[in-house]
Amino acid sequence: MPQFTDAYARSFYYLRLSVTDVCNFRCTYCLPDGYKPNGTHNKSFLSLDEIRRVTRAFAAAGTEKVRLTGGEPSMRRDFTDIIAAVRENAAIRQIAVTTNGYRLARDVRAWRDAGLTNINVSVDSLDARQFHAITGQDKFAEVMAGIDAAFEAGFEKVKINSVLMRDLNSHSLSTFLDWIRTRPIQLRFIELMETGEGGDLFRRHHISGEVIRDQLLMQGWQRQPRGRSDGPAQVFRHPDYQGEVGLIMPYEKDFCASCNRLRVSAIGNLHLCLFGDNGVPLRDLLASDAQQNELQERIAHSLGQKKQTHFLHQGNTGITQNLSFIGG
Repeated sequence: MPQFTDAYARSFYYLRLSVTDVCNFRCTYCLPDGYKPNGTHNKSFLSLDEIRRVTRAFAAAGTEKVRLTGGEPSMRRDFTDIIAAVRENAAIRQIAVTTNGYRLARDVRAWRDAGLTNINVSVDSLDARQFHAITGQDKFAEVMAGIDAAFEAGFEKVKINSVLMRDLNSHSLSTFLDWIRTRPIQLRFIELMETGEGGDLFRRHHISGEVIRDQLLMQGWQRQPRGRSDGPAQVFRHPDYQGEVGLIMPYEKDFCASCNRLRVSAIGNLHLCLFGDNGVPLRDLLASDAQQNELQERIAHSLGQKKQTHFLHQGNTGITQNLSFIGG
């Protein structure tokens, strides 16, 4: 099977696979009222065998990196088994997770033993009270302990996702930078994105990542080249810091030109864009190993419908009603 590519000659090396929609945090920008099943339940999500088949199909078509997302992926009791199932594909060089970190201290060593290579933890504030206010959970100490446990388990770098919000954390750059001065942490500021349910929040708290970028450049940080399997972050380094800073700015011109990512939802739909209108059903082709060729053909054919860019600037948020589908 040739490399998955679209009509704009973009190649797709990176699969973001949601394994559950369930999350136990109530972040203000994502699920402020908590997770609501919306007609789905745990048995509705992709099974271990279905996950094995869909990742095998992507690996055979050139995918090098799989990110396991949610919701909160560690809410699945078989999450360690899911990592091991993805690891069966020799072509997959990186297996990453985006997590809120609440089970990190307990499970991170088992995840690493199963084959996990990269960790992203969501931390929107280094102030415990503000962390509680943003997430709805008084778990700051546990999440920090989980990050320490990841390093103790052998991870050389941990990525921290922080949604950039005016009046909440946009003024905390110096605090964050002090934190990563002696730690191999890549701190990633993600611009707040408008969603179907989050218009008011967006207008109140959106701030461009350019504000942070300008401050970094003034302080001598230098932008790094981007690898073909890397995510969308612009990464900056400074000789005086062990850590790095990444900026994810979806409103910037040409953000979509380097798109290398496809998404599969927890119920088995292929999403060509986070902010697309529809998903392409794949689940009927995940029942048997014998369906792999047909599965790959459907994915390859669907890529002909992938648009050149998202339409966030026009206020088109597609199916994305909240940020729970982003997965970091």
